[in-house]
Amino acid sequence: MKVYGMLTVEELQQQVDTGDIETVIVVFTDLYGRFMGERFDAEFFLEDVVENGTHCCDYLVTVDMEMEPVNGYEYTNWERGYGDFHLVPDFSTLRKISWLERSAMVLCDVKENKTHELTEVAPRSILRKQVDSAKELGFIAKAGSELEYFIFQNSFQEAAENGYTELKPAGWYVEDYHSLQGTREEHFNGAVRRHLRDSGIPVENSKGEAALGQHELNVRYAEVLTMADRHALYKQCLKEVAEQQEISVTFMSKYKDGQPGSSCHIHLSLWKNEKNAFPGNLTEGPIECSETFRWFLGGWIKYLPELMVFYAPTINSYKRYEAKSWAPTRMAWCHDNRTAGFRVVGQGPSLRIECRIPGADCNPYLAYAAAMASGLDGIRNKTEPPPMFEGDVYSADDLPEVPKSLQEALVLFEQSEFALTAFSNAVHQHYIHFFRTEVESFGAAITDWELKRYFEII
Repeated sequence: MKVYGMLTVEELQQQVDTGDIETVIVVFTDLYGRFMGERFDAEFFLEDVVENGTHCCDYLVTVDMEMEPVNGYEYTNWERGYGDFHLVPDFSTLRKISWLERSAMVLCDVKENKTHELTEVAPRSILRKQVDSAKELGFIAKAGSELEYFIFQNSFQEAAENGYTELKPAGWYVEDYHSLQGTREEHFNGAVRRHLRDSGIPVENSKGEAALGQHELNVRYAEVLTMADRHALYKQCLKEVAEQQEISVTFMSKYKDGQPGSSCHIHLSLWKNEKNAFPGNLTEGPIECSETFRWFLGGWIKYLPELMVFYAPTINSYKRYEAKSWAPTRMAWCHDNRTAGFRVVGQGPSLRIECRIPGADCNPYLAYAAAMASGLDGIRNKTEPPPMFEGDVYSADDLPEVPKSLQEALVLFEQSEFALTAFSNAVHQHYIHFFRTEVESFGAAITDWELKRYFEII
């Protein structure tokens, strides 16, 4: 399969010489999954950054969403003076960015200035650790992100100025698979598909989804670290193209009452010797699978509640889990059943596990790292999954529920011995503080709901 838009350093040099590229954007992903970094003159990038990388303030892995430094982190703080860490370009990610004029982009690993070791609390570092763990067991993981979003006719600036009220969806009836309504948004979705394809992110398709103005765009599966990179680039592309067209998109899990939420279904399989390790001679209903499949699934299910914060990282994430809403509410696995948190699909080389629990607001590096850590532990300890469920999972009152709030998920994460051992004490404590900050920030906020409910009546 040909991948368009990827560049070697030599090819970048050629395009800089011809004037086709003038700017190189150097980025990494923060704890929220956002790109942070700097824009370089392309000639300076080639002369200096290629060899030396660049530096950013290390507060970028401790700030809140408003970019305010947060007290209480051990990794860096006011006492330590908020020094620099080192951004080291991963040149396998170097690509031309077609939606920006004469621009290229490269994703970086975050490393410590003094030791030159990976900064262990950085999301890409956390996923790299799990990729290495899989290799130690003889596996590579392949993954796909099935990501949903809403399109609005309002620009980002207009939406912000109106307090994110009076949003006008790009559509006036549910367009799930509906070609006519999809045509009305093709000016955006079509542009995005072309830009992704031309920027090193192979595309499968796009389609209308189950709510007003909701869409899904799927890119081709890849090795798990590459897929996490593509996931982050995908979101950046959609937001920047929306900005150019003076419309807006959101990846909130649940932007409005009475509408389905937006998910990020993640698909995973393990491969060994260039073959899918999940098919085998065991039979589970219509599934012909291996012990590797069973144990990976068993570990993934076992530890999902304890690592729920990595799949559902915001207060809003948990508003999505409503019965009959296409979002899972209970812990079960099924064959080709969309009421389940774990849906097994495909057969033979395409056999894979689809986890339907993450929302569109997840940080892909953390979500995939959580899935990998859990599944690999399942293989090491030969963890059997619960019996396969058949029927309507929503109605199965005897099945355990997914955590109902970030507060509940945080307690499970804090108490998790598995999280401590799977990710290190430093990572565990860093993200406890990160999610606790989010919970406390929401607890201190006065919401519109409170004002409408209590202002006069109470």
